[in-house]
Amino acid sequence: MTRFLVDAMLGKLARYLRMCGHDAAYALDRGVEDDDALADVARLEDRTLLTRDRSLAGRVDDAILLGEREVSDQLRELRAAGVDVSLADRPTRCGACNGELSALSPDSESPAYAPAPGEVAVWRCRRCGQCFWKGSHWDDVAARLADL
Repeated sequence: MTRFLVDAMLGKLARYLRMCGHDAAYALDRGVEDDDALADVARLEDRTLLTRDRSLAGRVDDAILLGEREVSDQLRELRAAGVDVSLADRPTRCGACNGELSALSPDSESPAYAPAPGEVAVWRCRRCGQCFWKGSHWDDVAARLADL
């Protein structure tokens, strides 16, 4: 999977890319908004920059310039650029912080907001601790991606 750096204008897109299994660092999660700093992070971390800023895209090797405002249209643009925007078989990235997920064993405790791991497969973020499972949100995203 490609490693992305998603600029401040594309926060929703970062979450979708994470659900597709991509390592998608979001600029605002890092406190980075300055164009020079974004360019440095993309280069130092070997990430493909996704941006709507034409000037910035022109300064960063392999950046992908997106012209659309709506996330569905942005996903179409990425697909046309050769990026896999299909839903991952299982969650691998935290939608909130981009951390890696680990499966909880069936006898593990889960937070009150999550189903019991013995009944449904549940994954926990190694970085922030948030839990994920394939519920109605997963189904909604799958439907949206299928409509692209």
